[in-house]
Amino acid sequence: MIEPKPAIQPSNPAGAAKKRRFGGTEAQIRSALKFYKVMAYLTGAMLLLLCAELVARYGFGQYLFAGGTDALTGQPFGFGFAEAEPKGVLGGFNVSVTVLIVHGWMYVVYLMSNFRLWTLMRWPFAKMILLALGGVVPFLSFIVEKKFHAEVEAELAANPQAASRY
Repeated sequence: MIEPKPAIQPSNPAGAAKKRRFGGTEAQIRSALKFYKVMAYLTGAMLLLLCAELVARYGFGQYLFAGGTDALTGQPFGFGFAEAEPKGVLGGFNVSVTVLIVHGWMYVVYLMSNFRLWTLMRWPFAKMILLALGGVVPFLSFIVEKKFHAEVEAELAANPQAASRY
């Protein structure tokens, strides 16, 4: 007996690999990957500083100050830890708060680098979530960066003609 066949043959027969397409050229992807790598390391380092600052603040009641006047003795204060409550340094530069602010803004730029790489690679949304978590979980940015850097390099090598041409 003859098996019926559809009038239009599927363009991707069962078992054939789907052709990989990227959202940009190889140069754009490599540029996004380099920017992501730099931001991953900077954001990860700032996150570790932030964790140390939070331990000092909430564990020991200390802020990191630069300059100012020691509130108890009236002597000039150089650089170091001082009491948070009551204020141990008057008129000094609070390095602890600066670490909080800098990490927050660096995380915003880190998210932009994540989004750029994610869109160029056309990855599923779950990978974007994992990339974003790298900036808020200590040490995760270093691990995720290494994993995704290797994955991007492997995909670029395996699919040299997949990048869009403009």
